[in-house]
Amino acid sequence: MRSSLALWALVAAGCTCTAPLPPVADAGACVCATPPLASAPASIPRMPARQEPTTDSPHVHPLAVCDGKGKLPLDAAQQAFDARDYQKALSCAAQAAALAPGDVIAQTERANALAQLNRPEEATLGYARALAIDPDSLDALAGAAHFYTVLMPSSRELDELGSTYAERGFELATAQHDDAFAITFARTSAMAFNDIGQPQDALDRADWVLVKQKADPEALYERAVALFELCRFPDAKVAFTRLLEDRERAAWAHHHLGLILEREGNEKAADVHFGKARALDAEAFPAPVMLSPEAFREELGKAIAALPPDMRRDLDGIPVEMEDLPQELDLTSGEPPLSPSILGLFRGTPLSELCEPEPDAQPGAPCRSIALYRKNLGRAVKTRDELVEQIRVTLLHEVGHLRGEDDSELAARGLE
Repeated sequence: MRSSLALWALVAAGCTCTAPLPPVADAGACVCATPPLASAPASIPRMPARQEPTTDSPHVHPLAVCDGKGKLPLDAAQQAFDARDYQKALSCAAQAAALAPGDVIAQTERANALAQLNRPEEATLGYARALAIDPDSLDALAGAAHFYTVLMPSSRELDELGSTYAERGFELATAQHDDAFAITFARTSAMAFNDIGQPQDALDRADWVLVKQKADPEALYERAVALFELCRFPDAKVAFTRLLEDRERAAWAHHHLGLILEREGNEKAADVHFGKARALDAEAFPAPVMLSPEAFREELGKAIAALPPDMRRDLDGIPVEMEDLPQELDLTSGEPPLSPSILGLFRGTPLSELCEPEPDAQPGAPCRSIALYRKNLGRAVKTRDELVEQIRVTLLHEVGHLRGEDDSELAARGLE
């Protein structure tokens, strides 16, 4: 629900695997564009100042002339943006930026319009240009924070970038006693912190907003999500119940209440809330792919059998089990707690370290084990094929922890 809410992220710390994952891949490469040389030796061919278009050139669609109806282009751009006429906002902001290339507000308004028109590459460059002009511009920081946190598809890198801009803006706005901007930045920070698995920070920012605006719906929602991620289930239940009458957030409130009631063992009431969430937003909450426990164990067995021989040797004597949901004791055994929506968990120490059972473990219990969570995995996918693949990737993630890899190393291999 990132168009208006933070996407409730299934991101966890420690030995976990979370939201739907890409196939295993090597670490990616970053290609950086460089500006042309200011002065090139004669032996290096220089690009001509202008190239004639060819039949392969993309068709150019010039912007309409800004019709400001007597207003300055920048004022017209801001008025059009507020009216959600983003094409006109872009035309007028582009004219304002052309007339004053060093005007950070003009560059920001242009970037804001590009972001709303779903032109992310140009918007990225636009925000970079605005922040190069003035790194402390609250307008530019707010636009960039919203772009990376809310408008762009959720990924750890983009959410962390959004959080960085939001937190910098929050610090500057509070130092300048600009409450309006500070509230905007705090809301965005709460979203980003929830997305990247920092629920306590999200809770702090949401609570800060609610001190200023007691009924702020965005802050109430992010606070509820943070409480859920912190495993404060009774508090989260109250918080989400409060949001059931909020049309924009009701589907997400019903879904979370279903998750909480399911953990309580109240399957019937949970199914009612899951059904209401699906009725309100079928795209966000499709029917889960719930295999029977027997069918799930069969797929898990196939995934184990398909592992490379060295991985299977590493798993020798280590139970790999299916569980319906994470146990609260597992979730709260560390600080911060793990997300209730984790897909898998490795318990114990890596193979390179001494393995000793936990003090409260049952006699004869293994000191290392792996669990995959049937219901969480069933809700993380849309098809059985996706579920089979997600079981494989989750298993690889947990074997990575068994071998001593941390989450950042696993993420670099496409196993975040």
